[in-house]
Amino acid sequence: MVPPIGPVDSAVVPRYAGPATFARLPRLDEVDRADIVVAGVPFDSGVSYRPGARFGPDHIRTSSRLLRPYHPALDVSPFAVAQVADGGDIAVNPYDIGAAIETVHAAALDLTTDGTRLVTLGGDHTISLPLLRAAAERHGPVALLHFDAHLDTWDTYFGADYTHGTPFRRAVEEGILDTEALSHVGIRGPLYGKKDLEDDRRFGFGIVTSADVYRQGSDEVVHRLRDRIGDRPLYVSIDIDVLDPAHAPGTGTLEAGGMTSRELLEILRGLAGLNLIGADVVEVAPAYDHAEITGVAAAHLAYDLVSLLALNAEETC
Repeated sequence: MVPPIGPVDSAVVPRYAGPATFARLPRLDEVDRADIVVAGVPFDSGVSYRPGARFGPDHIRTSSRLLRPYHPALDVSPFAVAQVADGGDIAVNPYDIGAAIETVHAAALDLTTDGTRLVTLGGDHTISLPLLRAAAERHGPVALLHFDAHLDTWDTYFGADYTHGTPFRRAVEEGILDTEALSHVGIRGPLYGKKDLEDDRRFGFGIVTSADVYRQGSDEVVHRLRDRIGDRPLYVSIDIDVLDPAHAPGTGTLEAGGMTSRELLEILRGLAGLNLIGADVVEVAPAYDHAEITGVAAAHLAYDLVSLLALNAEETC
């Protein structure tokens, strides 16, 4: 088998030069096959407060230039054991949320043919619904691990069924999630009412709050999550606002009291060996991201997700 094509050599081409792809990887059209594709969805028409996440994919790519090819915490060189490529951006209609959802769904199915895994850079959280639809078509109803400050299981906003606050309610209603293995992590802040929690519980979600992470520690949280997920096909969705504003100011709906980037990375690394089949990192809004703090966090999260998928690919070789 032909060895994977990896990133541009930073000893030859300075990190601030060269291709503007995720982690300076080859484009999808430059490789014969891809085990893992990183693709962007520049869409934020579903937001309820600050816009700007449509510029998130390019910002994350820019922030990923300093990523290096060996992941010591997971003991894997993801770009050497799997062919990882940047699939570019999925061009979606910014004026029609329904049309955008259909475009993302079709593109995700196209990008995951022949067992290819997809890591998506958002964009707002609306895009998780079509990504989950595609994942369920490939694998059946999937377990969901949702990192976020907010539940995102509300019914409507301003009468709209499809927004960044409703994707997981719609996903439960559509039967594309395994309701025995649904978890929110990092939830915090005020709600509209106690019914929000009652509805969420009825849908099958378990909640690990940001305070739980602080009090129990990452290892205990990982133990709880692994026990809930088991060997089911797992989709991971990360809203960058799960992090405290000190660690991720560049997002649309800030909430105080969030997780640190270290806590989130440790929890992700604790998922090694689970049946991860896809993931997204969403709600990065670069206009509010002073000093590129949010972009760097998002780039490292995406890198960890790619590394987890590469570990699975290595085990099946």
